[in-house]
Amino acid sequence: MGGCHSYPSATKVDSKTPQPTDNQDEKLGINNNNREKQPYLQQQNVCQMITNMDMFLLAKLPPGVDKAEWLASNTVAFFKHINLFSSALSEFCTPGTCPTACGPGNTVYVWIDDHGRKLKCSAPLYFDYAMSYIHDLLTDEDVFPTKAGAAFPTGFVFLVQKVFLLLFRTLAHIYWSHYSETLALGLHPHLNTLFTHFTLFCQQHALLDPEDTEPLQDLIAALERQEMTLRGNTDLKI
Repeated sequence: MGGCHSYPSATKVDSKTPQPTDNQDEKLGINNNNREKQPYLQQQNVCQMITNMDMFLLAKLPPGVDKAEWLASNTVAFFKHINLFSSALSEFCTPGTCPTACGPGNTVYVWIDDHGRKLKCSAPLYFDYAMSYIHDLLTDEDVFPTKAGAAFPTGFVFLVQKVFLLLFRTLAHIYWSHYSETLALGLHPHLNTLFTHFTLFCQQHALLDPEDTEPLQDLIAALERQEMTLRGNTDLKI
């Protein structure tokens, strides 16, 4: 697979279930330390990026490049970046601090095993399942072939969509539950840059449904406005 842009310095499918009402949060132990303030939406944080590159252009399929090859190479790159970023915050995401895998918009993510059973698990266990699943998929030559001329399987795009859904949920949990640590470590410009590229790529190639991205739609819109402002063209469309 060909390479793709790297930032300077991270056939199971799970389901999203509604989070119980607010007065039950303490029982669940849901880490929602950003529910009231949502500091990731504050303009002084939204504007923080680490590159002035045109993210709209970066997400588009380059002329002459096979689309499956483009999706594959970017899927690998996004997995590596997001896994690395998640690992940098792993000491803050524990069964004690994050007994559920949660995100904005009253969302709790529940893993479904090979037998269709919903597993109640902590955030670190949920995302360990997710990253292990993605790693196994990306290293399967029958799904992500690396040999020249090898064909991608039928249903390849569907599998890529599953990967991007799990990666989105990883980022959603980071923004919701670990943004204060991200700020303290000075990693928020990296996170914004990664998330902006990720969401624009998903939009460009129809990898996520609106209901999947709804928990962070306010942030997506804010970062897109910021990106268009940097480009100097508020009429720019994807």
